[in-house]
Amino acid sequence: MLEYQARKDLLKNKTILVTGAGDGIGRVAALTFAQHGATVILLGKTVKKLESVYDEIVAQNGPTPAIVPLDLKGATEQNYIDMAETIAEQFGALDGLLHNASLLGALGPFEHIDVKSLEDILKINVTAQAVMTKALLPIMRKADNASIIFTSSGVGRKGRAYWGPYAFSKFATEGMMQVLADECDQTSVRVNSINPGATRTEMRAKAYPAEDPTTLKTPEQIMASYLYLMGEDSLEVNGQALNAQ
Repeated sequence: MLEYQARKDLLKNKTILVTGAGDGIGRVAALTFAQHGATVILLGKTVKKLESVYDEIVAQNGPTPAIVPLDLKGATEQNYIDMAETIAEQFGALDGLLHNASLLGALGPFEHIDVKSLEDILKINVTAQAVMTKALLPIMRKADNASIIFTSSGVGRKGRAYWGPYAFSKFATEGMMQVLADECDQTSVRVNSINPGATRTEMRAKAYPAEDPTTLKTPEQIMASYLYLMGEDSLEVNGQALNAQ
């Protein structure tokens, strides 16, 4: 997938929502989608970070983005319904949804799992994504073709010691993608997952504090997979678990 070369206007006239758009892979995905013509809806909990990404997109002459400040941990189903209605009013339809926001939590032995932390991780990484997708599906079906991308992990495909709740949540993410992809088969909506792999982000540094970040690919270097799944070159791809590296 790293060899994929996206044409400059790949996402022209498309509206794409990116969660966790304030930093890391989400920020770079938002900037990259905008560089290829998309109007990006920036969702995150820190307004200052979203405004910074907004300014970067405007500075590079991308389509004017929109900002949705929302903390997935505290969001209710009504918040997502209201958001979907606002997007429908402003844009008519939604062409793409990148579920990027995730909570890592503390790594450690199974018997040390903190119940509150477990519930927070599952709320952000699983429940929020399911409820948000449920609310957005009707306006995604209005698009000529729409793409939903879930963010997975290596530990969501093969469990690993000490990765506890984060791994549980990513296995659930893969299951959610497969169920939704099967339901959306033969429709205008396609659903896939991406495992970014070892990438130079704050979350990676938290999980591997002793690792040399210069040995890792940057978010910019793994964007080929994200562009491929968001663009029309992947119209026949549905229910696939891809690796960005």
